[in-house]
Parts: sequence; structure tokens; C-alpha cells
Amino acid sequence: MRDAAPQTIYLKEYRAPSFWVDDVHLTFVLHPTATRVRSKVTFRPNPEAPGPFHLHGEDLTLISAQIDGAPISLTFVEDGLTCDVPDAPSFVFEAEVEINPEANTALEGLYLSNGMFCTQCEAQGFRKITYYPDRPDVMAPFTVRVEGTEPVMLSNGNPGAQGAGFAEWHDPWPKPAYLFALVAGDLLATKGSFTTMEGRDVDLAVYVRKGDEDKTAFAMEALKLSMKWDEDVYKRPYDLDVFNIVAVDDFNMGAMENKGLNIFNSSAVLASPSTATDSNFERIEAIIAHEYFHNWTGNRITCRDWFQLCLKEGLTVFRDQQFTADVRSRDVARINDVAALRGRQFREDAGPLAHPVRPESFVEINNFYTATVYEKGAEIIGMLKRLVGDEMYDTALQLYFERHDGDAATIEDWLKVFEDATGRDFSHFQQWYSQAGTPQLTVTDSFENGTYTLHFSQETKPTPGQPDKAPQVLPITVGLLDAETGAEHVASTTLEMTKARQSFDFTGLSARPVPSILRQFSAPVVLKSDALADHRPLLLAHDTDAFTRWEAARTLGRDALHSILAGQPPSSAYLNALKTALTDERQDPDFRSQLLALPSHSELVAEIAAKGGTPDPEAIYQAVETLRQATSEALHDDLAALYAAHQVSAPYEPSAEQIGHRSFANAMLGLITRLDGGKAAQTQYDAADNMTNQLASLSALLKVGKGAEAAQSFYAQWQHERLVIDKWFGIQIAASEPDRAVSVTKTLTEHPDFTAKNPNRFRATLGALAGNTPAFHQADGSGYALLADWLITLDAVNPQTTARMTSAFETWRLFDEARQSKMRGALARIKATPGLSRDTTEMVTRLLGD
Repeated sequence: MRDAAPQTIYLKEYRAPSFWVDDVHLTFVLHPTATRVRSKVTFRPNPEAPGPFHLHGEDLTLISAQIDGAPISLTFVEDGLTCDVPDAPSFVFEAEVEINPEANTALEGLYLSNGMFCTQCEAQGFRKITYYPDRPDVMAPFTVRVEGTEPVMLSNGNPGAQGAGFAEWHDPWPKPAYLFALVAGDLLATKGSFTTMEGRDVDLAVYVRKGDEDKTAFAMEALKLSMKWDEDVYKRPYDLDVFNIVAVDDFNMGAMENKGLNIFNSSAVLASPSTATDSNFERIEAIIAHEYFHNWTGNRITCRDWFQLCLKEGLTVFRDQQFTADVRSRDVARINDVAALRGRQFREDAGPLAHPVRPESFVEINNFYTATVYEKGAEIIGMLKRLVGDEMYDTALQLYFERHDGDAATIEDWLKVFEDATGRDFSHFQQWYSQAGTPQLTVTDSFENGTYTLHFSQETKPTPGQPDKAPQVLPITVGLLDAETGAEHVASTTLEMTKARQSFDFTGLSARPVPSILRQFSAPVVLKSDALADHRPLLLAHDTDAFTRWEAARTLGRDALHSILAGQPPSSAYLNALKTALTDERQDPDFRSQLLALPSHSELVAEIAAKGGTPDPEAIYQAVETLRQATSEALHDDLAALYAAHQVSAPYEPSAEQIGHRSFANAMLGLITRLDGGKAAQTQYDAADNMTNQLASLSALLKVGKGAEAAQSFYAQWQHERLVIDKWFGIQIAASEPDRAVSVTKTLTEHPDFTAKNPNRFRATLGALAGNTPAFHQADGSGYALLADWLITLDAVNPQTTARMTSAFETWRLFDEARQSKMRGALARIKATPGLSRDTTEMVTRLLGD
């Protein structure tokens, strides 16, 4: 069944539920095509919000329904049913429905993945399981009985009675329906245990398909590390007797924080040195931490409505970023967070999909699981912490947990906690949640009579539905360096900007200093400091703040690219400064590898367009290639030694130290390959004993056109490892020359191992094409046409994945008229598809600005 006509939901129209739920009993009789679900739910009228009795339900076959044991007359409506209910303090609604998990390709509700029953209920999947008030502010304890022939049958909470053909579970903590979970299948478990700060012994398990059990040890250790960190840093102990993780192949998201039963995309759990890269290990560790941290920031305290999604997600992303900074390289972790924010969220803020962190309306909530909600939401938490300080942040968080445990909370509740803890007024700061767009922060300076002054101005461009913008509260962390030696004269201090224009004085200085501005990226802004451009080589060489050193290198690289685009050679000052930094063995090798990062193609496109130019994707690609080649040649005499010095001879470990060395060595390998035609890369490929080095060398070979044989051998070696083959699909497209990538993608979609029904495989293939910016934007429009063809096909199967991937077109207005016309045509063709889903209709409509 295709979706009904879109209907807009507004934050201002929120109404409390007319009925609360006190208790839920569910019985599942599992069958691939005819699962029976019996529900017994105790309701209580809400005297503060009287209204009709309404239950959500989609794609359900109703077998029977009754209230307090008596038959009832039902009225079916578009999103569920209504009926008359007794005028009583409480009543019990019972229903039996039948659903078809095998036919559920949308992967929402209860569905089958390679014979395994599993669920995904966030945001509104529970209504595809049974009739229920499927909204986050309705919370209740759940008791679940699962009947079937599967060897393992799991649900939320603590285990109850178990026997042949059945398993019972009870979750004593009230939760909304979106946190319900069920898994049943032929699974194997890696077992572990953890003792909480309160002395509670918790049984841990990671459940996987047979054949994957050798790839779970890291996930188990990451879980234990997360549990200990949350106790040490946030004083949050775990609160059930068991904590289970299940790896599922077919999953639209990375993972889901269901209470006590986290369901994960297999790619976010399974890892071994031979099949997973360093970045895979780091991603697994971060996602496991994120979902575990949701136990308090999302589960024990959930969101009142889906407009408050940023409350649970922004806070939990911030917490997992803190965790990664503590257990990995703090500086590199922050750089990676900022790079991701700029690459995804800044682009979102600058285009037709821009929306506030807390949107005012939506058609399909699945379309608001965005970088703005997650990453920008996390930056807002970070700004709060900088403004109030570490001690007051901790005080406010403890008050938040005490005050709202068991609540469905709002952004207003969250900020009120900070106001009560600190005595400050955060009404101006609250604007970060309601105003879309990325502030542009411009800085100039002056020096007179020993006083150094920084002059700031901020401006936020109009976004859809918000033409006028007010100044934001900006914490701007700065330091002052000696212009000759780079020594730090004034240590990091955070300035609080609240106006459109504001100046800050530093007195008692004997000479004009060099400012280090926006240290640790203290606010999510675009910093314009062209007047201070001459100081970037000094910042790169001497700044004590790693982020601003990285930013200096990146900005110098950006300037070099613009010089090349203007027909000039890259700056020798940039290449010399970069060489000095890369050969400084006193510095963290992982950080040094980050210094090679250039602004992404999409960032350069946006920057050129913002200055009134017309971006040429092919010219940008050639400029990047020219600069990479110049960098290789400038480092020619050092590359071999640097590469050799950072080889790891010890047995593989995904430790921060080893990852740093491999990251730097493989960065050097990429530069060497430009000079030796792939000899060193082939040697590394042949000798590689871990996936990180094998994949890095394969990528290097493919980029110089020498990787065809290695790609064939890679497939032959790994064809039975589905997650590795995802990498094989993606890397061939990502490493292809722009004029070949579309044909490579077409060929791979015809490969026997390609399937659009598996989100991982689809994203690895079509997502790689969309991510290869110069290839996707080929002038003939072939990239647009191919992606549109597949999105039209996929929408009938999996609307959620389809809708999210339409964002590949979000920059369509930035290009020349010919490309604009082709992208607009591709979007119009998607929109005209008969029976297009609500998810995709909303996204395409927003993209087109209709």
C-alpha cells in the first residue's frame, strides 16, 4: 500500500494525549507472512486534555477488538481507528491483528531480515505492529510474550519465563512505543558482564548470525567501556539486569536505542582486523556508545513530541563526541566532528532543505533525522557547556536527570534546568533551536597604545520560510600569539557575542599579537578573516590549539585551490608550511594526516556560488588533482622515510596509537603513488594483513588506473563477506575518474551481488556515486539520471532510504543553467512518479521549492 496524501504537522498544534497508558501486554505468535499480535492495554483518561479515543494503525488486519471483555463498534480512519469508551477511571482495550513481516520491505515495524524477525519502531513504526497511541509522550511498562520456533526470542527489559516455543520479557521502566523492540531468529551470542557503580550485575550479549561470531569481541569491549564512561563522567548507572545488542543486515539506520535491546545495522557491530578498517572500528565504538548513552538521554528521559527530536539526539551526539575525545585522540576527534558538520550540516543550512534544529512543522518525521538535528544539535550543547563552564554544566545535567527522569521533555524544560542551575537567562540562546542557517562571522582587528581589539560582525542569510534573521549568542574562544615567535601571550578565553556587531579589547600588550580565533571551533559559524590571512603560516606552525592549526592548513589549501582555478600556481608558502608540519615527528601522526585534508568539492562549490561565481565541478576536480600532485612533488624527498617510519609491525590493534600511525602512513602512500605509478601501493596490497592497509592500497591503485587486477583479487578473496563487498562496491566508484564513475556504477548495479533492497548495498553503490561530486555532476546529466532512475525504483520498496538519498540534489541551484535544468528535470521526474511515498514527496517538494 502506498502512502496517503501528505499532511503537514505543526509544533504549535501540539496537544497532550486524551488518554494515558498504564500497562501494556503483548503476545506475538510469529509467522513469516501471518504473524498474530494480541494486545491488552490499560488506558486512563487524561482530564487535562479530554478528547476522542484514537489509536494509530497502518497495514494491519484486525481480527478482533474489545473493551473490558465486551465487543465494540469501531470507526476506521486514515491513520488508525476510533471508538466509544466507558466513562470510567480506566479500561482495558484488547485487540488481535495479523501482519505480514515478509512483505515489509520498508523495514519499519516488524519485518524479516535473512529469516530473522526484527523491529524498527522509531519514529512511527509501532503502528505497523498493532493499534496503539504511537506518540513519544505516551509511556508505559511493557510485558511481552513471544511464541515461535526460533531458537532465540528477545524483547525489551528483563527476561521472564522461558520454555519450548516461547519467551517472556518485562520492561519495568515506562517507555513510548517507538522504543519497543523484538528479535527472533537462529542467533549466536557473545556473552559478557558488567557490575554497575550501584553493585548491580548486568548480563551482556551481542547476538549475530552464525558465521559472524568471530567479529563481536570489539563491540562487547566497546559496550563495557561506554557503561564505565557514563558512570564516571555523568554518574549514570545502567538500570536493568540484561543489555542485549543484535546485528541486523537490513536496517535503515546505524542503530536503535530500544530499552535493553539495541538493534544495530550489522556494519555498526561486526569487526575483525581482516574485514574492518580502522574507521570501521572507530565508528562501531562511537555508535555503541551513542546508543548506550540514550538509556538516560532518550529512554529514561524521552522527547515530548517529534519536534523535540534534537533534545535526545543532540545531547546524545554531544555525549558520544565527549566519549570519543576521551578514549581516542581528542584533537583529531574534534577535527573529525567539525569536518562532518561542515560537509553535511553546513550544506543543509545553505540549501532548500535548511530547517531549524527544532523545526516548526513536518510532513514525514523520518525526513528530519538530519545533520541539523544531530550534529548542529550537538554543537548547541557544546556551546552551552562553554558558556556556563564545566562545573555548572555538570550541575545542570544532574538537575536535568533528577527533575525529568521518566518524563517526555521539551527544549524549554532543558534550558530551564540551565537557568535554574546557573541563574542565567537563556531566552536569547534558545534562538539556536528556532532559527535556521549558519551565521557568517567576520573579524577585523586594530592595535593602539597597548590595546588590541577584535571587531566581530555576524550575519545569517535567509533560509526557506525565514527571510529575517536575528543575531545569535556566539561563544568565541580566542588566544593571542607573539607575531615573531608564535609564543602564546594570552591563553584561551571565551568571548560571548550577543549582538550583530561587537568588539572586545585586550589591554597591556607591548606589541601587536596574532589572534587565534574560534579555537576548538567554539561555535558553528563560517569565519571570515581575510584581513588576518598573512598569519596563517604562523598559526599552522606554532598555534597551541590543534583545531586552529588544522584550520590554518585547510584555509591555506583552499587559497591554493582558488589560485589554481584562477590560473596561478599554488603558493610555495603553503607547501613549505605543510612540509614543515608533516615532517615534525613531535606531533601526533593522526593529526598530521589531517593536515592534508582539503575542503571538500561540495564546500568549494558552495563557497564559489556564495561569492557570485558559477562552480565548475570538472575545474574544481582538476584543481584538487593539481594541488595533490604539487604536494607530492614538494614532499618527494621525505615521503619514503615518512611512510617507512610509521609502519606498524606489531599485531593489529584498533588502538588510537596504531590507528594514528596507519592513518599517516597511508596518507603518505597516497602521495607516493602519484609519483611511482602504484609500485609501493601494489607492494602494500600484496603484503597487507589488515583491511585498513589493504583497502588504502587498493584505493591508491584505482586512482592511478592500476587497480583492475587488485579489485578482481579483492572480490575473489572477500566475496562471502557481505560487509567487505559493500566496501568493494563503494571504493570502485569513489576512486573512479569523473568521466568513468557513472558507467562503473551502472556496471556494478548489474552485478549479481547488487541488491537495492539492502540499504547498506544501495548506499555503498548509489551513495558512492552521489558522493563523488565531479562524477555525479557530469555535464551530460548522466549521474542525475542514473540516481533518479534508482530512487524511483527504490521508493516502492523502501521510502525512508529513498527520501534520504534525494538530498544528493540539494545543491542544484548553485550550478550553471544546463546542470540546474537537468537536476530540476530529474527531481520533477521523481515527483511525477505515480504513488510516490509521503517521505519522498515531501523531500522532493522541499528541494524544488514548490
